[in-house]
Amino acid sequence: MRIAITGSTGLIGTALVRNLRADGHDVVRLVRRRPTAADEVSWDPKGRLDPAALAGCEAVVHLAGAGVADHRWTAAYKQELHDSRVLGTRTLATALAAMDVPPRVLVSGSAIGYYGDTGDRRTDESGPAGSGFLPELCVAWEDAATPAQEAGIRTVLARTGLVVARSGGAWGRLFPLFRLGLGGRLGDGSQYWSFISLRDHIAALRHLLATEELSGPVNLTAPEPVTNREATAVMGRVLRRPTLCTVPAPVLRIALGEFAADVLGSQRIVPRQLLDSGFAFADPRIADAVRAALAS
Repeated sequence: MRIAITGSTGLIGTALVRNLRADGHDVVRLVRRRPTAADEVSWDPKGRLDPAALAGCEAVVHLAGAGVADHRWTAAYKQELHDSRVLGTRTLATALAAMDVPPRVLVSGSAIGYYGDTGDRRTDESGPAGSGFLPELCVAWEDAATPAQEAGIRTVLARTGLVVARSGGAWGRLFPLFRLGLGGRLGDGSQYWSFISLRDHIAALRHLLATEELSGPVNLTAPEPVTNREATAVMGRVLRRPTLCTVPAPVLRIALGEFAADVLGSQRIVPRQLLDSGFAFADPRIADAVRAALAS
């Protein structure tokens, strides 16, 4: 199968490209710079993508977007977060809709930030959007895929949780701290974290591409979310390090600004659509996910 991927140099994109090619798929990588390899196609996420450049692609996976936790949320960076997701998704979806022979499926990235703070309430894909910057961003991000849906392309909105990986993402920043014995609770530790191992995330994306009955929002999270306190205990136990350090909520608010509300917020999100469609998790528990990350 010929598959186009945006965000192919990120944590998830790199792993997905490697996984697909290992199985013999032809991968086309959309890049923002001038192409330097035969498998690259240039695009401008803010408005330019030639539909002809994707001719022959049967599937598209859209993962591009500025990192939510990469910078403090200034007004300028919040605009960058918005534009990189909303404009990029709209540009891609519009180009796909204009193709003479469009792909059969678009898997478009989203996030469980859609739900906002759910407290200790188990929430699946039927849950409503929350309030605040991230939920509003996710709503606009998902709406931007509408041109592809209206063109009859099966469109899946992959709402990703916290990816447990050693080499990147939020968890990639935690591993060095815990190895040094500097890991600990964030706030009071009662907030739920909805995680997924990197290898389960890649397998889930492959499942979304292959499962014809899946469309619309799908949560990419493990079946049993854990609290920050529980995740901290598992990290300490697996790495055999103390977890006595804590970061009080006021300190997080000073250090992170507006983003601290999302770090301290609770999201108990469950993957109902994945489970109902027969997806089997390799790492259903947080200890499994942490060990898989260390073994990768």
